Amino acid sequence: MPIDQVLKETEEKMAKSEAAMMHEFEGIRTGKANPALVENLMVDAYGSSMRMRDMAGITAPETRMILIQPWDASTVAAIAKAIQGANLGLNPAVDGKVIRIALPELSQERREELVKVARKITEDGRVAVRHVRRDAKEGLKKSAKEAGVSEDEIKGAEKQVQKLTDDCIKKLDAHLADKEKEILTV
Repeated sequence: MPIDQVLKETEEKMAKSEAAMMHEFEGIRTGKANPALVENLMVDAYGSSMRMRDMAGITAPETRMILIQPWDASTVAAIAKAIQGANLGLNPAVDGKVIRIALPELSQERREELVKVARKITEDGRVAVRHVRRDAKEGLKKSAKEAGVSEDEIKGAEKQVQKLTDDCIKKLDAHLADKEKEILTV
């Protein structure tokens, strides 16, 4: 595999790692209503487990309210049960064919716990980026053997991979700082 292709794949994989971390951040409660908080919860209905977003419309009509409108009214109880069992500290209120979730104010202790969760997600993202770097270096070594690329070209490419890694980790840390600020803002 040519060096520039290895570098391109490395950059794409690192961007995917960053996107995955950002998606996980959406599931962290910050005091503002966000449909992402519950959309990936698994609900036992129709004899199988399904994502909530596949069963209902989820909106945030107010700053501290999530509204869930199941497409099939018979699944309301199963959805409410899934929300309670998710250990998110949310209490769903069934109102006929809809479910309302009022988000309570976060305590300082809970905010600090959420910051720890965000830091763990970020560390997982850093680890994923480092795995991509390792794979890229292995790919470069293989291409050196196969294509007879010079050692200087490989060293230059490894420096580029390290620069990509450093840049991506800086982005992850910046996202973490933003999320911490968002969580800790009362």
